[in-house]
Amino acid sequence: MRQLPLDHPGTPETRTPGRFLWWMARMQWPTLAGGMFFGIVWMSAQAVMPAVIGHAIDDGVAAKDRSALLEWAAVLFGIGLVQAGAGIMRHRFAVTNWLLAAYRVVQLVTRQATRLGGTLPRKVSTGEVVAIGTNDLSHIGQVMDVSARFSGAIVSFFIVSAILLRTSVTLGLVVLVGVPLLMVGVAPILGPLQRRSAHQRHLMGRLSNTASDIVGGLRVLRGIGGEQVFADRYRRESQTTRTAGVQVAKLQSVLDALQVFLPGLFVVVVVWIGARYAVQGTITPGELVAFYGYSAFLMIPLRTATEYANKVIRARVAAARIVHVLALEPDVAVPAEIAPSPAVGSDLVDARTGLTVRAGQLTAIVSEQPDDSAALADRLGMTASPVDDEVSLGGVPLTSLHPREVRERIVVSDTGAMFFSGPLGAGLDLSGHGDVARALETASAGDVLDALPDGLETLVAERGRSFSGGQRQRLVLARALTTDPEVLVLVEPTSAVDAHTEARIASRLRGHRAGRTTVVTSTSPLMLDAADVVAFLDGGRVVATGTHAELLETSPTYRRVVTRESEAELAVSEVAR
Repeated sequence: MRQLPLDHPGTPETRTPGRFLWWMARMQWPTLAGGMFFGIVWMSAQAVMPAVIGHAIDDGVAAKDRSALLEWAAVLFGIGLVQAGAGIMRHRFAVTNWLLAAYRVVQLVTRQATRLGGTLPRKVSTGEVVAIGTNDLSHIGQVMDVSARFSGAIVSFFIVSAILLRTSVTLGLVVLVGVPLLMVGVAPILGPLQRRSAHQRHLMGRLSNTASDIVGGLRVLRGIGGEQVFADRYRRESQTTRTAGVQVAKLQSVLDALQVFLPGLFVVVVVWIGARYAVQGTITPGELVAFYGYSAFLMIPLRTATEYANKVIRARVAAARIVHVLALEPDVAVPAEIAPSPAVGSDLVDARTGLTVRAGQLTAIVSEQPDDSAALADRLGMTASPVDDEVSLGGVPLTSLHPREVRERIVVSDTGAMFFSGPLGAGLDLSGHGDVARALETASAGDVLDALPDGLETLVAERGRSFSGGQRQRLVLARALTTDPEVLVLVEPTSAVDAHTEARIASRLRGHRAGRTTVVTSTSPLMLDAADVVAFLDGGRVVATGTHAELLETSPTYRRVVTRESEAELAVSEVAR
């Protein structure tokens, strides 16, 4: 019994789609070989049945020899048993090959997504990744599945040709020459079919991405009355995708029709030649029946061959998308020489902005432009693109450390953080040994947990869409606190909660993170008042530092940003002072 998922999916070949498919085949060659063996036995057994039936007619029925008839009937029964057993095993191997290929693709893409981290959404749309998991892996599995039958089709074709050549050179040559000609007749369709399939695959990925965006922002769309605009956009894109699908279906229908028409025409030709030979006495009645059986049987390998070509085309289109994702490199690479790890409790410094985050303190970052503070948070966690050498921990540039160490020691939780579907408890405690109860208390999310019927065992919907914006934000904060990293960077962690809840979070956060380094980007006076030090960012540089109260007294610009005073109000306030 093969255990899935695989212990290790391997290191894929990503230079070309063809090389990737060949690598996939090599990685599961034992089961492919088993499927091909039983496929050959299964189809070869069918190939020799017409010969046995022909002998039974000539040696038993025509000669009125009962014993010969019984002997050939026994042979036919034995071949039938072999065919049935081989067919069962071929199908089992076909399912195994499909599952192995599908699981390997899923594991490869999942591992790559984990490796890329924040690089993935910057380089590949969500729809592309979704399409790999819903369509592409199926096409890869199908080409592995059909390979067993295709090998049986090739072998059985030569078996039938050899039998026919021994009986009639003319009929044997008709088969040997006619079958390749039929395949040549189908070939001109395959190229355009591949191009149209690739175009349709691209449109499907884009449509999936649009659907993901709409579902993810549905609340916002309803709030601004934008449902109809995006519904119309989705409708237009879906119609474009449908048109592309129709274009693929047109060629596919022609291919499917040729799969029936050409072999059928071939059967007519072979039977007509055989019937003329039978009338002339060149062949026996039994051989004529056998010829008809061969002709009917040859439809199976012919259709299998065209099916194989069709599925190879679809698999190459799917492999091209998979290879594109697997070939991506993360923005943060492992350095050639890894620097010694900084001591625990080291200061975090960003030379570009002049920010120094003292170890063990709660530092708040304020900026009139939220994008500036968010970009700074990304740089502190080495999640920005491009990555530079201007951020250091304990005097060691982050780019000189192994990315795994940086991710373990510095955790950035931004406003775009989402939940995966599954039990809430598992989504909150990713390490498996965090203090979830304390984190929920600090994040003031106890009421969210109390309202759930199954508590931490409650299944969370995709992206946590069953929660409100404020509930989801508090749960995301609790998840970040549960990881308990050396340095925790929180981007606007209370922007979606009310003032009373924000006050509770601000008062509890400092105690929860005592002795640990915490950075918060916010313009909320409640959060800023709880910080040990506030850094005011203006024009991409830290222009003032101090406590919230000190900066309110010394920096009019800071006061305007955090109190939302207008220029006129600020002037009146200054005069009053």
